[in-house]
Amino acid sequence: MALLGIHASIAGGISNAIDEGVFLGCEALQIFTTNQRQWKVKELSDEETENFIKKLEKSKIKKIYSHASYLINLASAKKEQHKKSVKAFLEEVKRSSKLNLNGIIFHPGNFAGQKEKVALKIAAETINKIIEESLFFKGKFIIELTASAVGKNFEQVKFILEKIEQKNKIGICIDTAHIFEAGYDIKNEYEKILKLFDRMIGLKYIEVFHLNDSKTPFASKVDRHIHIGYGYIGKEFFKKLLSDKRFKDKAMILETPKEKGWDKKNLNLLKKLAKK
Repeated sequence: MALLGIHASIAGGISNAIDEGVFLGCEALQIFTTNQRQWKVKELSDEETENFIKKLEKSKIKKIYSHASYLINLASAKKEQHKKSVKAFLEEVKRSSKLNLNGIIFHPGNFAGQKEKVALKIAAETINKIIEESLFFKGKFIIELTASAVGKNFEQVKFILEKIEQKNKIGICIDTAHIFEAGYDIKNEYEKILKLFDRMIGLKYIEVFHLNDSKTPFASKVDRHIHIGYGYIGKEFFKKLLSDKRFKDKAMILETPKEKGWDKKNLNLLKKLAKK
């Protein structure tokens, strides 16, 4: 079975995310390594790092990833924003390396009025630069497919990937809500979509799945997550995905709404679907 988990909170200390993951029986986790809504952030102390690593080593969590700040726009043509984005990403790499994480999941950026090819080219060049300056990081740089921003279709991700020099450092994160909202009918055309992805990008690049049902209809181009089985995708798709042997060792992480008790409910449902 795939490695199931959640996006865990770091409130009160980054090692608390491990405690939450252990409590819920997770085998994979995603975290923010710092406050993702601010450019200037507090660095991790040695004590925080040590506590995190010790707890992780004692746990049954096999894979853990950071998610880069939503403020970062690697496709921006605005010099100041681009400079801040690169700096913030490189700081994220240092924190993730310090914590021995398996990778950094990130959105390539936003178009912000730019032409598609311009934004894609800037994003690819920037990712190359970041990888080149981050050879100390053992994890992967994981491009997340989006619903409407840069990376909203397989063609755009293919364009970026083709320009990446060190492809062995790249992974892909498929967010189930995002690709459904972007116009890929994973609900009714599961194998067709996966074959298309394999032909254009390659299944070998898939590192992580974000498991989210969609609050908005197919091809809405609007990114809204909802609990598993409560959206337009439905349980049957998740049952197919969880039983797909091609992804048995992949991290599958919930990003459903943070409402009291719902992480546990969603995880329990996914485990039941995996056994059917």
